[in-house]
Amino acid sequence: MPGPRLKKKFGQHHLVRSALCRPLLRYLEPAGQPVIEVGPGGGILTGLLAEQASRVLALELDPEWAFALPRQRGDGVMALAVTDAMDVAWHRVEPGTLVAGNLPYEIASALVRRLLPHHARIPRLAFLVQREVAERFVASPGSRSYGLLAVLARVWSEPRILGTVARGSFRPPPKVEGAFIGFALREPPLPEAEMPAFVRMIELAFSQRRKTLRNALASGWGKERAERALARCNVGSKARAEELDLAAFLSLHRAATSR
Repeated sequence: MPGPRLKKKFGQHHLVRSALCRPLLRYLEPAGQPVIEVGPGGGILTGLLAEQASRVLALELDPEWAFALPRQRGDGVMALAVTDAMDVAWHRVEPGTLVAGNLPYEIASALVRRLLPHHARIPRLAFLVQREVAERFVASPGSRSYGLLAVLARVWSEPRILGTVARGSFRPPPKVEGAFIGFALREPPLPEAEMPAFVRMIELAFSQRRKTLRNALASGWGKERAERALARCNVGSKARAEELDLAAFLSLHRAATSR
């Protein structure tokens, strides 16, 4: 029986075969664990998770697909909530909860950023996203895709591309390929009290990519503080944010906050 109409406004592109989800399942290791699935859609991944997880909570934003899902899944370990994953109080989920899903382009980056700091309760994330988004999370310094997302991902996790998915594997086919990406969450390299300032610094550094790092930081810190911090950690005045790895950003933070 066909499901509801797929809606462009929700970025709905559903997988057509359950076998495509194997890379995600191998990485997530959901056996005996509670799992929250974002965007269950037609339930292909939901059914596979329900076979292994202790329970699955599926978060679906589209009420029509949310209504259709329970009729397609008869698993007693599955619960459903019609809600936006961006509104979930992730800091309150049960410790050991895993998070997975097929994320539309519009929310992928923002949702991963929201989840990364919750390492104390969520050990692993595994998502299907656009391949371009996945490449941004795992990019290396100096590469075209390297930027804010790559640095923030490494602050709280070890990001890894798990496999790619061809356009024809979705209904309807999107214009780009997809990729499975996994994040093993961990404690950040700085005390929690310092993290807001550290994240703001990284955001400031990448806020004006055409400018040098000195000028980008000066726009928020002032010229004197920016030049002093860069000099303290031996970063040249012509350097750009995309040249620095996480260790260099940590040094810059310490240089900017030390007296």
